[in-house]
Amino acid sequence: MNLLLTTTVEDPILIEDTLTFLWDFAVIIGTISAIYLIKWLLVKLVEKFFHQKEEVLGIINSLFNALAFFAIIIIIPIYFGESAWLFNQVFKIGGSGISLFLIFMAIFIVIFAYRFSIVFKRYILRNIYEKYQLEKGKRFTLNSVFHYLIMFLAVFVSLSTLGINLSTLTVFASIVGVGIGFGMQNIASNFISGLIILFERPIKVGDRVLIEEIIGDVIQIKMRATIVKTLDNEHIIIPNSFFLEDKVMNRSAEDPRLRLRVNFGVSYSSDVFHVRDVALRVAEDITKEFPEILKHPKPDVGFLDYGDSSLDFVLFIWIINPHNEMKIKSTARFMLFKAFQEEGIEIPFPQRDLHIRSVDSKAVQMLYKDNPLADGKPKNNA
Repeated sequence: MNLLLTTTVEDPILIEDTLTFLWDFAVIIGTISAIYLIKWLLVKLVEKFFHQKEEVLGIINSLFNALAFFAIIIIIPIYFGESAWLFNQVFKIGGSGISLFLIFMAIFIVIFAYRFSIVFKRYILRNIYEKYQLEKGKRFTLNSVFHYLIMFLAVFVSLSTLGINLSTLTVFASIVGVGIGFGMQNIASNFISGLIILFERPIKVGDRVLIEEIIGDVIQIKMRATIVKTLDNEHIIIPNSFFLEDKVMNRSAEDPRLRLRVNFGVSYSSDVFHVRDVALRVAEDITKEFPEILKHPKPDVGFLDYGDSSLDFVLFIWIINPHNEMKIKSTARFMLFKAFQEEGIEIPFPQRDLHIRSVDSKAVQMLYKDNPLADGKPKNNA
């Protein structure tokens, strides 16, 4: 009897709690939907007035997205302001009680800082860079420093919002330090190497580098690794410490000029002075086709060596942009081949002269068994 009475009394309470939960859930979904509907209508309205200004549209769209998110973060805690579960202590850190509300606020601060950093870099800093014509590598360095600084401040403020005294984290920091000294040694080394690369700038974003016979362009320098895109559009992820510990050829360093070498060979019967004149004429024609080729220093032809099958030459061409190196070399080879054909200059292929000093007698018999002069005397066929 008592069991039946208890169940009867608790059922209305359970039903009421369930209905309250469903109502709150519906309010949350409705609020989110209403906010994003208003955001969508505002964006469409703004597009009618600024349809030709993509930069203004980007800023406004990012602003509306941020406002919509922040409205959700703010409205939900206000709606549940009288709910005990939102402000009840979940756990403690260093004597400070942590509630769900404080966790939401800390997350809100970090996300706000991240969005602010992205928008500021994309629309504000970019205009400053273009105004002062900063190169691509310096832009990436400044963007990275700005982003790390903003995120560091955001984490600091969010921890303070949680009421965490940073001095209480000294033990945790000591443990992390020991972990870095042992298990995270490579990660720490790559992170510090990344900071050195960003500030010392032995390489920078946009540089053409040669790493172990692989040519590629630096497209991104991250905290742990650098991404290099090869000429075959392959992406190589290289630890940052590699660039400080191993030999890397940077073709876009202080002086962006690069001397190309186009090797070719001609037959020994060719007039070497005529060959030089033809090659220089080809270099002049290439200069007209590619603005990257410098007129000073002038193209030059060098006589390398007397090869086994050819007279070896090299055509030197100076360029200002190493990113077009392969195409210029290929075009030079095509034009040299065509010019040599028109001028009657032979491009030889490898040749070898074979001198036989002795041959086994059985081999001679097999070779000449059907020859009438096999024994050195004509056979009598009569």
